[in-house]
Amino acid sequence: MSPAHSPKTPEPDAGAASTPASAPAPVDAASKHAGAKKVIYAALVANFAIAISKFVAAAFTGSAAMLAEGVHSLVDTGNEYLLLVGIGRSQRAPDEWHPFGYGKTLYFWALIVAASVFSLGGGVSIYHGITSMLHPKPLEDPTWNYIVLGVAALFEGYSWHVSKVELVARKHPEESLWQVVRRSKDPSVFTVFIEDSAALTGIAIAALGIWLGHILNNPYIDPAASILIGVVLLAAAVVLGRETGSLLVGESADRAMVQQLRKIISSDPAVEKIGHLLTMQMGPNDILLVAEVQFRGDLAVDTVELAVCRLESAIKAQYPPIRHIYFGSTGFRRTAS
Repeated sequence: MSPAHSPKTPEPDAGAASTPASAPAPVDAASKHAGAKKVIYAALVANFAIAISKFVAAAFTGSAAMLAEGVHSLVDTGNEYLLLVGIGRSQRAPDEWHPFGYGKTLYFWALIVAASVFSLGGGVSIYHGITSMLHPKPLEDPTWNYIVLGVAALFEGYSWHVSKVELVARKHPEESLWQVVRRSKDPSVFTVFIEDSAALTGIAIAALGIWLGHILNNPYIDPAASILIGVVLLAAAVVLGRETGSLLVGESADRAMVQQLRKIISSDPAVEKIGHLLTMQMGPNDILLVAEVQFRGDLAVDTVELAVCRLESAIKAQYPPIRHIYFGSTGFRRTAS
C-alpha cells in the first residue's frame, strides 16, 4: 500500500468516483482575512504617520536614535503594503499552472518582509549608529524627541493592541501568545504583532538613550541606542524569517488536527488500518491532506466509494480549510479535491 501521489493535474483512477473541485472558502476564512486586513491597515496608517514625525524630529534635533526609529517606521510601512500585496495575490483562483491555488504567495511576501526588516531596518540602524559614534554631533534640545516618541508609542500601542486582539481570538485557552505565533499559519497577523513589539521596544530604547545622553552629557549614548535598536530589529527579523520560511517550504497542519483526522478516519466502519497521514499548509486557510488508508478486504468497490465520500464529508465538516483530500489504498486509489 502506498499513498496517492498528486500530480499537477490530478485525474481519478478508472472507475473511481470524482468529487467537485475545491470547496469554496468557508465563512470563517473570510472573516479571518477581514481581521488580518484590519490589523495590517491599522499598522500601515500608524507607521506612516509615525515615520514622518520621527524624521521631522530627527532633522530638528540631530538624534541618531530618532533617525533610526524613523527608518524603522518607514520600513514597517512598506512591509504592511507588501503583506497586503501578498494577501491579494494569494486569493487568486487556481489555474493550470497552479492547480492548488496561490495561497503560498502570502508566505513568499512575508519572507520578503522579514528580509527587509533585517536589512533595511536592523542593518541601516546599526550602520547609522556606528557612523554617528565615529562622528558624534553636539547634543541639542531633546523636547521634540520626547514628544514624537510619546505620540509614536500611542500609535504603535494601538496597532500592537489590534494585532494582539486578533491573535487572542485565534488562540486555544491553554496557549500563550508566543505559542499562538508559533502555531499560526497566517503571517499577515503575527508579522504585524512581532514588528509592533519590536517597535515598542525600539521606542523605549530610543527614549532611554536620548535621556541618558543628556543627563550624562555624553554624545555617544544616543548612537549606541541606535545600534541596540538595530539589534532588536535583527532579532525580530530572524524570528519572522524562521516562521515564514517554514511555512513557505511546506509546513504541516497542527499536530492536534492530524491526531483528530486519524480519529475521524479510524472511526469509520469501513476502515481497517491507517498508514501515513500527510498534510501541507497551502495557505492560511488551505490545507492538503494525503491519507494512506486500508479498507476492509471484504468490501465491494461501491461500498468503499461510499466510505470515501463519507470520510471526505466528515473531514471537511470539521476542518473546512482542508480543501484537497487524496486517498491511497491497496487495490483502490481515489483522488478527490
